[in-house]
Amino acid sequence: MVQINWTFQSRTDLKAIAEFISKDSKKYARLQIWRIRQRSKILISQKRAGKIVPEIENQNVRELVEGNYRIIYKIVNEMRIDILTVHHSARDLTLRKI
Repeated sequence: MVQINWTFQSRTDLKAIAEFISKDSKKYARLQIWRIRQRSKILISQKRAGKIVPEIENQNVRELVEGNYRIIYKIVNEMRIDILTVHHSARDLTLRKI
């Protein structure tokens, strides 16, 4: 079974998303984080479910989309996937170091 590893950056991203949304609604903040985490679980059985990130152009760096968020991950090997970042789709990814 594939292990999904949430990196420090991706966990920090989730906290920031939750804090931002919770300014308006704690309920919807929890719901959005739950949706992002649920979406990433497809990777357990389908590592290549996401498309290649166009800004990076690496076969092993891919993304899933959940609502307005891009879940960017790297296929490290057959048994491990690292979630690198969770990025709002309206923001420029090229300004962020991945």
